[in-house]
Amino acid sequence: MAHGHQHHHDQHHHTPHRHTPHRHDQHRHDNGATSDGLPEILDLDAALFAPHLTALTGRIACLAGDDVRHIVDLGSGTGTGTFALLEQFPTARVTAVDSSPAMLERLISAARERGLGDRVRTLEADAGAGLPGVADADLVWASASLHHLDDPATALAGIHAALRPGGLLAVAEVDGMPSFLPADGGPGELEARCRAALDGLHAERLPHRGADWGSLLTAAGFSVEQERAEPWELRTPLPEGAGRYAFLVFERIRGSLDGRVDADDLAALDRLIDGGPEDVRHRDDLVVRSTRRTWMARPAQEGAKA
Repeated sequence: MAHGHQHHHDQHHHTPHRHTPHRHDQHRHDNGATSDGLPEILDLDAALFAPHLTALTGRIACLAGDDVRHIVDLGSGTGTGTFALLEQFPTARVTAVDSSPAMLERLISAARERGLGDRVRTLEADAGAGLPGVADADLVWASASLHHLDDPATALAGIHAALRPGGLLAVAEVDGMPSFLPADGGPGELEARCRAALDGLHAERLPHRGADWGSLLTAAGFSVEQERAEPWELRTPLPEGAGRYAFLVFERIRGSLDGRVDADDLAALDRLIDGGPEDVRHRDDLVVRSTRRTWMARPAQEGAKA
C-alpha cells in the first residue's frame, strides 16, 4: 500500500479500543498482534503495490482537480499515502495524522531524506475525536484507517468540518488480509481457515471493518461520487521483497491466532515461517492478492444532507 494503504491488505495491526487510525497501509492485515514489524510491512506494501497506488492517486487527482494545496493523510502510518500524494500534487502540502508518535517520527524522517520536509507536517491526534487545527483541507485521504475508529460517525463529522466546501474525501479499505498461497490444495485451505479465524477476531476488535462506508458517508453529510472494488494482484516474476512481505504477514498472523486455531494449523503456519522448505520466502508459487475498496465523496450541498 500504504495504504497508504496504503495496505493495508488488511493489513495490519490493531490495538483494541484505540480511536485513531493507523494506516496499516494500505495493507492489510489487522490481526491483533503487537506492532513489531509493522513499519516494515507498510513500507514493503508501498513498494510492492506502488504502480497500483499511483493509478489510484491519479484517479483521485482527476476528481480533486488542479487546485489542491492542503491534503490530510488520516492514519498516515509510515507515509505511503503522504508520499504518493505529494508526488501526484506537486504544489500541495500534507498534514499527516496518526496516533503513533513513532510512526510520525519515521514519516518525518523519511520526508526529510526525500527533500520533502518543508511540505509535510505531522499531527499526533485521535482522529475519532476530530482534527484539531485542521481546516479548509482540499483533500482528505483515509486508507485502511476508518475501520479502526470506535465511532465512525464522530470521525466523519470531524472530517466533514475539516474539508473546504467542494473538497474531496478519498477512503480506501482492504478486504481482509492479503493472500499469498495457491487457492487449491492444503496451503490455500490453511490460508482460508486463517482468514476465517481472523475475521472472527476482527469482529470482536474492529466492529466497523467491512462496513458500508457509502451509507455512513451519506449519513454524515457527504455525497458519494464514486465507489469501486479493485483486485490488486502480483504474479511471477514477483517484485523484490514479496517473500519478505509474505513472511512478515504470516508471522503476525501466527501471533494473532495462537489459541484460536487448532495445533495442526499452528504447526502448518510455523512451517511457513521457520526457514525450512515450506517457508514462504523460498516458495516459487506465491501470488500476492489484495482487494481495495474505495469511496470518493464530497460534502453534500446544503439541503442535501441525509
